[in-house]
Amino acid sequence: MTHSQQFPYPSQRMPVHARNVVATSQPIATQAGLETLRRGGNAVDAAVATAITLTVVEPTSNGIGGDAFAIVWDGKQLHGFNGSGRSPKSWARARFASRREMPQLGWDSVTVPGAVDAWRQLSERFGKLPFAELFAPAIRYAREGFAVTPITAAAWAVSAERFADCVEFAAAFLPQGAAPRAGEWFGCPAQAATLEEIAATKGASFYGGAIAERIVEHASVNGGAMSLEDLSSHSGEWVETISQEYHGLDVHELPPNGQGIVALIALGILRHLDLRRSPVDSADSVHLQIEAMKVAFAVARRHIADDASMTLSVAEILDKQYFAARAGEIRMDRAAIPPFRMPTDHGTVNLATADADGMMVSFIQSNFMGFGSGVVIPDTGIALQNRGAGFTLERGHPNEVDGGKRPYHTIIPAMVMRDGEPLMSFGVMGGHFQPQGHVQMVTRIFDYGHNPQAASDAPRWQVTEDSRVTFESHFARDVIEELRRRGHVIAENITTQFGGAQIVQRLKDGYCAASDHRKDGCAAGF
Repeated sequence: MTHSQQFPYPSQRMPVHARNVVATSQPIATQAGLETLRRGGNAVDAAVATAITLTVVEPTSNGIGGDAFAIVWDGKQLHGFNGSGRSPKSWARARFASRREMPQLGWDSVTVPGAVDAWRQLSERFGKLPFAELFAPAIRYAREGFAVTPITAAAWAVSAERFADCVEFAAAFLPQGAAPRAGEWFGCPAQAATLEEIAATKGASFYGGAIAERIVEHASVNGGAMSLEDLSSHSGEWVETISQEYHGLDVHELPPNGQGIVALIALGILRHLDLRRSPVDSADSVHLQIEAMKVAFAVARRHIADDASMTLSVAEILDKQYFAARAGEIRMDRAAIPPFRMPTDHGTVNLATADADGMMVSFIQSNFMGFGSGVVIPDTGIALQNRGAGFTLERGHPNEVDGGKRPYHTIIPAMVMRDGEPLMSFGVMGGHFQPQGHVQMVTRIFDYGHNPQAASDAPRWQVTEDSRVTFESHFARDVIEELRRRGHVIAENITTQFGGAQIVQRLKDGYCAASDHRKDGCAAGF
């Protein structure tokens, strides 16, 4: 694959070319991955070590109490891993009878965390280094501290207001009663001790030992339903990826309960419309992408859930005739506004790694809304996710809340293949923006020939939860006004996310890695 070495957009970054690469949202997490590779680890070892480090150095987006998903190319075959946890078995619709929507805070938003199990399973199946060694950088930063990065510091300040009444949160994450500022040193010795125990027990303590007991005790005292059985019965699942052919490529995502299928629906429609006939960043090109994305979200709103609860199969949703029909309905002169509303998160990390032997990994990890539920287990540094907020209270919906069920999940790793060989490992963190980011990266790189960093630097559009469209501030105003003329409802001056891409593209010899300037991180390699 060849791509342009032009950089048409303002950029703070350059792509990195090397035979071993790591791209993450935190520079010291990237270094942890490189350190692991230099010690003889492979791309999976690097991904796991980086993910563990990110729970310490970017707690505003992920944590020990979150979920994780991955796609791995082992050099011969593609593997998917769904590391999402289920709701407590005792949850039932009646528990939420007095509510109009799922809670976002407190124990009634907490599902079983799957990240620790994901680290163990990935390491056990593909890693070369001992599991405990992968924890060394994270433990060091938790115990000795690290300098907080600017974008993370800003998110931390917002979380300090959101969780102002959570005593355990303040004790763990608000030294001297305030969020650390950019450049200030932060450490959490309790996290170091927790990670040491997880490392020593290969995660067993988290799901059935001392850590699990502390989680359950805190739940019982504070009205939560989480039980030892809920924790001990958890196991992430190895799954086959799902894919969509797009102009000779195969774009792979994980199957539901994640929203990766949304990107595949949009690409399945766009393959009938040939964006390459329209200039990049033109009103025609953006219009077609937005219209395809609206259709994709409308389908997702109705059907995505825990796979055991879905009323349509993945094969039925990815029906080629359906895509052709929807593509034929898109008008160039008029916008459609199908109704949908999707869960939104404000805290996720994604990373991409690759090694000289050809192994590539796309990995994503999240607490959902920033630090998550606001529930922090005392003296552990464990902030628990609020993935339960991803359920709906709509009667009869496949994603209706119930016990022992996985919620609709926003975090999605991705991989692009051609003729059975990997071309690109990537992800774009950012809630319901994630499948939109996947579409924008795929079309920019493979339709328009952008290199990964230029594709990441480009101004982005986003379909909001209420079918409006918003644009980054440096998006061309004449294009926005033309889209408004066609009937798109433009959302002005709203606070939203435009994601954070981490991309590794395979070249003839080595890789090209890119890291999003919208985050604190970097790509690096050797």
